[in-house]
Amino acid sequence: MPPLSRLRERGWERGDVVADNAARLKIAAAIAIGLAIPAEGLRQVAYRDPPGILTVCYGSTRNVDPARTYSLAECRARLDADMRVAIEAVERCAPGLPEPVLAAFGDAVYNLGPGIVCDRAKSTAARLLAAGDVEAACRELPKWNKARVGGVMVSLPGLSKRRAAEMAVCLEGLPPRPITPSPPSTRLRTGPAPLPSRERGGGAP
Repeated sequence: MPPLSRLRERGWERGDVVADNAARLKIAAAIAIGLAIPAEGLRQVAYRDPPGILTVCYGSTRNVDPARTYSLAECRARLDADMRVAIEAVERCAPGLPEPVLAAFGDAVYNLGPGIVCDRAKSTAARLLAAGDVEAACRELPKWNKARVGGVMVSLPGLSKRRAAEMAVCLEGLPPRPITPSPPSTRLRTGPAPLPSRERGGGAP
């Protein structure tokens, strides 16, 4: 069951923030891992990703040994450790975010590095998070769908799909917008006009 579904079963509602900070980070990491696994896939032997970075397991680029095969347990341990680092980077640069928002940007940091949330000089999303405009920051995620291939920045379908999934989770973490009541209708009547009342007096009815 997806982590967001488990949260709802426990009574979580959009915009809620878990009070226990350690639990909040753990929940966010679980949601982020749910985003990362289908996006990265599993490769137990090292390979080079489209930009040419040596990679293994679920997209891990840390201390990769190209001469060996990694076990499933090793791959999961790398994923857990690397995602924890990513989540902690988001928490340092944009503290107190709801778990789904923290998770969405955590997965982005796992994939792209911390600049998206920490480099306010280069990242509009980082500036928006710092300003407290979380919804606008979430909507910046799809713009981060490019990688350098052959020395040129190009959009990659896999990154576009991943950023869209992150944005959907990110927006799910925002409080629901209040429902604004509609103003009273001012439309003119379109039905038949009322019949005129009969004048008082003699004569035929």
